[in-house]
Amino acid sequence: MTSNQQPPESLLHSLNWLLIVGLAGIALIRPLFSIVGLSDALGKPATPIVLTVAISLAWILIVGLTKVRRPVLTLVLAGLLYGVVAIATSGLALRGPLVVIFGSVSILITNLIWGAACGLLAVLLQRLRGVR
Repeated sequence: MTSNQQPPESLLHSLNWLLIVGLAGIALIRPLFSIVGLSDALGKPATPIVLTVAISLAWILIVGLTKVRRPVLTLVLAGLLYGVVAIATSGLALRGPLVVIFGSVSILITNLIWGAACGLLAVLLQRLRGVR
């Protein structure tokens, strides 16, 4: 490496962590609806399904219509972060510690897959726009 070259940016430092936290925050609308009783008032299972679709569209459009460098990883991490928060809130506030123990892995895997699927669609949108 010559004196002019910069060391390669690490993968974690190259991510937009504020965006990841913001995307995970958007997903918190879903459990918030449940906690305050709006899911029951508006009707289950339609409300959680509609919210999940709306959150997915928001994620895909936010990442797909911008120049996010690693869209799949960004949305996987947003999904995982949302999963961690969902585990913490459901385990502590709603159902008890057994949910945290037995449900954590499935919650994280589900949200990882959700983030990856949205990330792949965001990549497709970026490519259709000529961003990559």
